[in-house]
Amino acid sequence: MDRKLVSVIVSLVAVLAFFLLIVWIGGMINPSLQLDETGVLRFAFVGLGLLIVFVVYLLTRQSKIWEVGTREVVYMAIGAALYAVLSFLFNGTVFAVPSVSQVALRPAVAIPMFFGYAFGPAVGLFTGAVGNMFGDALTGFGLSPQWSVGNGLIGMVAGMAMLFKDQKKGINTVLWISLVLALIVTAIFFLNRTAPNMMFFDPENGIFGDATITIFAGLSIVIGFLLVLLVRFVFGKNIDVAAAVTWSLLGNFIGIGFAALSDIWINGYPPAVAIVGEFIPAAGPNAIFAAILVPILVAAYASVRRQTGR
Repeated sequence: MDRKLVSVIVSLVAVLAFFLLIVWIGGMINPSLQLDETGVLRFAFVGLGLLIVFVVYLLTRQSKIWEVGTREVVYMAIGAALYAVLSFLFNGTVFAVPSVSQVALRPAVAIPMFFGYAFGPAVGLFTGAVGNMFGDALTGFGLSPQWSVGNGLIGMVAGMAMLFKDQKKGINTVLWISLVLALIVTAIFFLNRTAPNMMFFDPENGIFGDATITIFAGLSIVIGFLLVLLVRFVFGKNIDVAAAVTWSLLGNFIGIGFAALSDIWINGYPPAVAIVGEFIPAAGPNAIFAAILVPILVAAYASVRRQTGR
């Protein structure tokens, strides 16, 4: 059997195994980590997300980006651990934002974006998915496996950048796709300004309370896109930074979009509420963090490689 095929299958099975292990152990340690009656449906979407990854692999299996060796396994472990710890630190009530579910500002999302771009889609998938699942378990608020798969898709898509031999053509294609998605989502926001939102927790008053999404938050998708576009042209001669940021943006839209839309079936949200109440509050800040933090990580990694000669 093809070595790459085996590696990809093992990676997908490993993600699923870690998910099940975290649910099992977490549920015994902390009752709030036990899945409710939607648990089976949540894992159905986990399976769907992993199936999407496998289909993408089949369509691009000729590329070397899917090779997984000892080096990639080590990066998977490092990336997942970093993302878990940083997600735990930032996924608290202090950084909660208005949404229909628990959404927090998560600058740590730059970790799966960077690991995916630097070390390949399999590493990005594992880093985002397993790291997010562990981070949620550490936080103790509850587990949403389908959102963890969404985070894995962020890293996976970021790692697809090397598919294009002509990197500039790939960057421009991704920017056009991201622009269309950003405009569609922003239009939905303006058409549904009254969609119910909820502050998951109000740290000042110590209570749950209603809060509408602000105009700045509603426009955060466009703001994030514009910042990424700025980075693309400012670092026009640094193809690594430009590619990493633009592909991370697309990965963010796809991964968070998958997770938010899954809640139409899991939580019974109307599509407009899933987009305005979950996708925008999560994907908007993520896009901004991608524009700011991913270039720093890519530049730092390039510096290390120059110094070590690797």
